[in-house]
Amino acid sequence: MQAANVNLAVGSFVWVEDPEVAWIDGEVVGVNGEEVEINCTSGKTVVAKASKVYPKDPEFPEGGVDDMTKLAYLHEPGVLQNLSCRYAMNEIYTYTGSILIAVNPFQRLPHLYDTLMMKKYKGMAIGELNPHPFAIADAAYRQMINEGISQAILVSGESGAGKTESTKMLMHYLAYMGGRAASEGRSVEQQVLESNPVLEAFGNAKTVRNNNSSRFGKFVELQFDKRGRISGAAIRTYLLERSRVCQVSDPERNYHCFYMLCAAPPEDVERYKLGNPKTFRYLNQSNCYKLDGVDDSKEYLTTRKAMDVVGISPDEQDAIFRVVAAILHLGNIDFAKGTEADSSEPKDDRSRSHLKTAAELLECNEKSLEDSLCKRVMATRDETITKCLDPDTAATSRDALAKIVYSRLFDWLVKKINNSIGQDPDSKYLIGVLDIYGFESFKTNSFEQFCINLTNEKLQQHFNQHVFKMEQEEYTKEEIDWSYIEFVDNQDILDLIEKKPGGIIALLDEACMFPRSTHETFSQKLYQTFKDHKRFSKPKLSPTDFTICHYAGDVTYQTEFFIDKNKDYVVAEHQALLSASECSFVSGLFPPLPEESAKSSKFSSIGSQFKQQLQSLLETLSSIEPHYIRCVKPNNQLKPAIFENNNVLQQLSCGGVMEAIRISCAGFPSRKTFDEFATRFGILAPDVLKGSLDEVTACKKILQKVNLQGYQIGKTKVFLRAGQMAELDAYRAEVLGRSARVIQNKIRSYVCRKIYIRLQSSAIDIQAVCRGQIGRHRYENLRREVASVKIQKYSRRYISKNAYKSAWSSAVSIQTAMRGMTARNELKFRRRTMAAIVIQSQGRQYLGSVRYLRMKKVAIATQCAIRQEAAHKKLLKLRMDAKETGALQEAKNKLEKEVEELTSLLQKEKQMRADMEEAKTKENAKLQSALEEMKLQLQGSSKGGEQVPVVQEVSVVDHEMINKLTAENEQLKALLNSKEVQHQSQETKPLVIKEGEAATTRAEQAPVLQEVPVVGDEMVNKLTSENEKLKALVNSLEKKIDETEKKFEETSRLSEERLKQAVVAESKIVELKTTMQRLQEKLSDIETEGQVLRQHSLRMSPSQKMSEHLTAATAQADGHHEPLRATPSKKFGSESFRRSEIERQHESVDALMKCVTSDLGFSEGKPVAAITIYRCLLHWKSFEAEKTSVFDRLIQIIGSAIEDQDNRNHMAYWLSNTSILLFLLQRSLRTTRKPPTPTTFFGRMASGFRSSSANLSVGDSDLVRLVEAKYPALLFKQQLTAYVEKIYGIIRDNLKKELSLQLSSCVKAPKTSKDCVVKPPEGSDNSSSPANPWNAIVACLDGFLSTMKENCVPQILVQKILAQNFAYINVQIFNSLLLQREFCTFSNGHYVKNGLAELELWCNLAKEEYAGSSWDELKYVRQAVGFLVLHEKFRISYDELTNDLCPVLNVQQLHRICTLFWDDVDNEPSVSPDVISSMSFLMTDDSSNDDSNNYSLDDTSSIPYSADDLSSAMQDQTFPDIKPPAELLAKPAFQFLQE
Repeated sequence: MQAANVNLAVGSFVWVEDPEVAWIDGEVVGVNGEEVEINCTSGKTVVAKASKVYPKDPEFPEGGVDDMTKLAYLHEPGVLQNLSCRYAMNEIYTYTGSILIAVNPFQRLPHLYDTLMMKKYKGMAIGELNPHPFAIADAAYRQMINEGISQAILVSGESGAGKTESTKMLMHYLAYMGGRAASEGRSVEQQVLESNPVLEAFGNAKTVRNNNSSRFGKFVELQFDKRGRISGAAIRTYLLERSRVCQVSDPERNYHCFYMLCAAPPEDVERYKLGNPKTFRYLNQSNCYKLDGVDDSKEYLTTRKAMDVVGISPDEQDAIFRVVAAILHLGNIDFAKGTEADSSEPKDDRSRSHLKTAAELLECNEKSLEDSLCKRVMATRDETITKCLDPDTAATSRDALAKIVYSRLFDWLVKKINNSIGQDPDSKYLIGVLDIYGFESFKTNSFEQFCINLTNEKLQQHFNQHVFKMEQEEYTKEEIDWSYIEFVDNQDILDLIEKKPGGIIALLDEACMFPRSTHETFSQKLYQTFKDHKRFSKPKLSPTDFTICHYAGDVTYQTEFFIDKNKDYVVAEHQALLSASECSFVSGLFPPLPEESAKSSKFSSIGSQFKQQLQSLLETLSSIEPHYIRCVKPNNQLKPAIFENNNVLQQLSCGGVMEAIRISCAGFPSRKTFDEFATRFGILAPDVLKGSLDEVTACKKILQKVNLQGYQIGKTKVFLRAGQMAELDAYRAEVLGRSARVIQNKIRSYVCRKIYIRLQSSAIDIQAVCRGQIGRHRYENLRREVASVKIQKYSRRYISKNAYKSAWSSAVSIQTAMRGMTARNELKFRRRTMAAIVIQSQGRQYLGSVRYLRMKKVAIATQCAIRQEAAHKKLLKLRMDAKETGALQEAKNKLEKEVEELTSLLQKEKQMRADMEEAKTKENAKLQSALEEMKLQLQGSSKGGEQVPVVQEVSVVDHEMINKLTAENEQLKALLNSKEVQHQSQETKPLVIKEGEAATTRAEQAPVLQEVPVVGDEMVNKLTSENEKLKALVNSLEKKIDETEKKFEETSRLSEERLKQAVVAESKIVELKTTMQRLQEKLSDIETEGQVLRQHSLRMSPSQKMSEHLTAATAQADGHHEPLRATPSKKFGSESFRRSEIERQHESVDALMKCVTSDLGFSEGKPVAAITIYRCLLHWKSFEAEKTSVFDRLIQIIGSAIEDQDNRNHMAYWLSNTSILLFLLQRSLRTTRKPPTPTTFFGRMASGFRSSSANLSVGDSDLVRLVEAKYPALLFKQQLTAYVEKIYGIIRDNLKKELSLQLSSCVKAPKTSKDCVVKPPEGSDNSSSPANPWNAIVACLDGFLSTMKENCVPQILVQKILAQNFAYINVQIFNSLLLQREFCTFSNGHYVKNGLAELELWCNLAKEEYAGSSWDELKYVRQAVGFLVLHEKFRISYDELTNDLCPVLNVQQLHRICTLFWDDVDNEPSVSPDVISSMSFLMTDDSSNDDSNNYSLDDTSSIPYSADDLSSAMQDQTFPDIKPPAELLAKPAFQFLQE
């Protein structure tokens, strides 16, 4: 960090570098060009260059500032001074923006961490109270609850800085905020905290800098439910330092558990055959065996108790410590050369004894254990070869076994603790606390330090990006102009270490895979690969070491053990041995490997595994919101009250704090509020402060006065560039200097004038004395007299004046005290009086309110009882009427049956009549044939001429007879006609008519008889007899017709009577239904009256209410119930009043319908129409009504409103209203399990009465409340859901139509005039053309999003619409690319890629709250385009293509795009033929699957959400006071909308 270029003048206070204390302050006593002479506070004088001197704030507060950003000069010495001042006052916490710096006090400060302190920080924002880890934890918790974003708190620092204690404090506070009791009385957070002793025993060890250093990284995830309560937890560990098991440097120690077990009770020591730690190889490599202040025997018992707490059984504990003891015994096995060449065996009896003990503790075969250490079995294709190992290799095998056993044991402990704690799979939020090792640089740095420093490099990069983001957010919040600020990016170091294939880890893995590789060859490989890298260097004195320039400084690594420590594999013999152990615990640590895994390569890299773990951790941290705590160790002595500047500065650099300060200095490091700035620098422009200007204008005037450039004026602060604060202070010091000189001149003139006046007075006095002496000689008597008079006068005056002043002062003091006491007493009396009045008024108001509510409750109960009794009586009456109606219905049915029987009888009679008619017809035919014969005979006889006389005689007789017969026939016809008129419905009419016609025919044929001879008498007789028969037949028919008519008349009469009874019964049923409807309306009218009266009572004055309460109470006490009977329902219960109420209600409904048909707009981001409709329906209790027409009218209005489907703004308006109304219904309506619906009319009517009486309760006054929904309300909800989905689909499809007009032009890149496609340069943007269809798509999306925002459409609906349309874009473009070869080109790929970049930019601008997962919907086309624009495709393998480039595309799609692709710019080939053949082979295998042969995508038009999804997504919606429509408020019936 370079010093700011400031103008230093004599007298300026500055900081200068000092080799002992880092920085020392002093005063400039001389300036000579670029050199400055400084008088330091230590007493020495130094000369330094001006460029290496920092200005000091002369007004720095003694106690420092709680936030580094408040420093006037934000530089290294200022930060150091602030931390030192606060540490001296036991203020160990300091902010740097949102970063907390914690300096380890090395002493207990219990007052900082008690429950009272937790309560104080609960709900307080960062900066409102003193810095504290509780503030960071509370900020993370609040942000998680309010924003629904998971959080992480990263605690870092070097060993001994207090990371573990800070983590515990964070856990305690989070447990306080979100704790919840778990099973067995222990909460989740308690289990996490109680697991610390177990993990510390097996994962912590003494290092050079810390007695209890964690040799693994720990990430604790606290999982929370929707209510913010802890529901689960998990502990993730990283990079256990397993090499420490076998190799320990002096004066460090191995893991604590080994020393605890050696100090265990005697019975445990004897059981595990242990002893003094000095006797074990793995412990005696260092001379440190005990820690100051730590009793290993007590720690052993504490660890045992902690294991009990976390759920580890005694048998498992015994197995754990047997494994630990076995590891110690394994270390004491030495090897010597065996009898065969290159073989080895246990060195002596001591080694064999330890071998036997280890085998017994692991419960495995001793000989098998020896063979696994001294031999290797290599399996070839034909046979198995056993190879002996030399002593050195056997020792390496022994150490490998010890390390892998301890590593598996530690992993088992972590897994057991996690299972004991329990995780919540349904948790959506978490707060992670990361306690991980800090940057390490020792005298000897091995593979562990290399991995640890890689972790810190990764975290530092994440930290730099976060700090840079916070700094820019500050500038954005203040709305100032800022340019891009560069910060140190350590990506080059990360590439040096982990880049594939040329990074250090990759080269180390490569070296580990070759059996003959050594650390020398590995070092030479590093030197050759990175000889020109600026971050890599080779030390001069060591041939195998290498140095990396980390962000915190240079670190030199020794490569001797890099290869061995990087190997992480289980020897097959060790695996087989321990898998076969008789101890289930040991065999569980080494489960049998799958056959494929056993045959695969044994090599596994720790570096690669750790890199994957680290990448997973960073991905987790990137997906959640981070918070930082930087722990600092003030001294290496680990003692309180010692602050070593150099040590602290080095840690601040390692922790990235200085880099954060550098980022701040690159922008505007000095920032002051307007008030502070005007107060401090107001003397630069005094005329500005004298005026009535506001603070912002005053600050601008001051800055203009000093002619300062580059500053920025924010909303609340003045932002200054680096060095400008010092420049202003220089101007201020100059003004103060001039003012001081003016003050000095004035003071000096005043002193000189005072001396002159004193000398003048003295001279006059001397002259007076001399003249008096002369006068005394002359006028001694006169002088004495005059002098005595004057002396007396002045003395008396002086004494009187002093006495008066004393008395006046005393009187004033006494009066002041008395008046003050009187005023205070008066004030106290007035306060008591006012308090008494307030208490009395509140008490009286409360008593009156209670009395009124009680009276109202009694009145309503009485009214309900009376109305219930009246309704019950009415119901009984209706039931009786219904019974009579049932009897009438039965009679009607009986009559109908009789009518059916009579009808059947008439059918039978008809059949008989038809038979008779047929018989008569036959007989008439016979008579006609006889007449024909007679005619023939008469014609034959007329030829003889003998018949004339006879004929004339017969003629006379025949005429009379014929006339008689004709008259009879006419009578018969008249009779039949009269019968036909009387009974037209009889079936005998055709028969009688035919008989009359037959008689008439016979009469007409009678004149032929005039020529009949005498023999015609026989025919006349026949006719006469036939007429008699006809008469008799007519008489019988008349009788039968009369009888039939009588029966039919009687039946008709009965039918008419029963029909009349049925009609009467039906009219009664209709009347009953009408009565029931009227009763329901009356009940609703009663409810309306009650609400009107309650509103009327609420509008009454308090005095009227009180008087009414007193009157009601008096009447009740006297036993009179007149007030109760004079209820509002009776007072206003007349029929006319009820009719007027119904009419008013209908008018209210009409007014509401008329109002909502117009565009009411939005208020507070909510649709006014939806909320107004909901409040009206809630007020009218329409949801609880069994029958209402309000819902049908609303549905009709919505249906007619959305007929104009092309008007996007109109459709969005109704989508917003209907969705909000549906959300309110979803939250309000509830249904209960009801008894079965009655099937009879009276059962339904009775249930209606019960439901109506049950709904006579008054609801809440809140906007949303639960109601018992009836069928109309539930039906309305279903219809409304359907309309929401319909409007959603219309808007979505309209947007698809607009996009489809441009999508066809989005695939083909535009061509030049020469009809050749121009290759776009790298980084160019083809979408800038005005005619580019991608711009049209973006404009279309902008218009759509603007319309949705203007109409306040819920965000979830906007997200779903955009997601489906982006999926539509993905389908159309992807299918176009794969359908035509001319589209599958390099230039088209660039063109589409640039267009997709436009869409990505649009998604980023639209933000996730609206865009949602829209960008992810384009994954198919993004990967396809990424393939098209890729250079050198022929170098890509199939695995890289399917796993890295296009993991989403299936084999058919990949084969299609690879075969269609052609490079129209550079004419490069597509992928290699081997890749094509691999894909063809896979396609052949999948040919049986029909779906696998389809490479195109399908678009879906389904509704991607449900009503429950909509409700859950909008559950955080709040509904502030929405102003109702003015046209409704003008009506008295809608005054409830203002409540």
